[in-house]
Amino acid sequence: MSIVTNLKLITTVKSSAVSPILLRRNKLLAKVQEQLDMCEAKRNQQPYAPKRLKTVVNKETGERTTVETIKRVKEWFWITEDGKINLAVKYGAKTLTLDKKKGCNAIELMNGTALIGTLHKLKEAVIAGEFDDAINEVSDATRKAFKK
Repeated sequence: MSIVTNLKLITTVKSSAVSPILLRRNKLLAKVQEQLDMCEAKRNQQPYAPKRLKTVVNKETGERTTVETIKRVKEWFWITEDGKINLAVKYGAKTLTLDKKKGCNAIELMNGTALIGTLHKLKEAVIAGEFDDAINEVSDATRKAFKK
């Protein structure tokens, strides 16, 4: 017990509720990181195959087992006819509006190096909360679609 008595002991309660804004921000941050990892793998000419756990039910026995499968990741970027790269930021299946006044929904880039640099900047912007309004707008629209 002498080790425990030398530690700083406190009484606390773990908060059960995390703010919805923070949850949405973390979700978008994880997806931006996924796109960044995919771009890095393409630049290094390596396959990108993230794993995920999936629960499968055996039809004969009814037994549930957990299987590791490859997660399908859709690219947020595409190459245009003039050789430039367009990057759209997505939250779920919806594309975020990057500039409300102009109605812009994509970023035009010159090459793959600029794409990776832009994804790093987008990560910083998500952490700073610059996409919170756009995420709320998309989330509210999705929520309203279910209430029909």
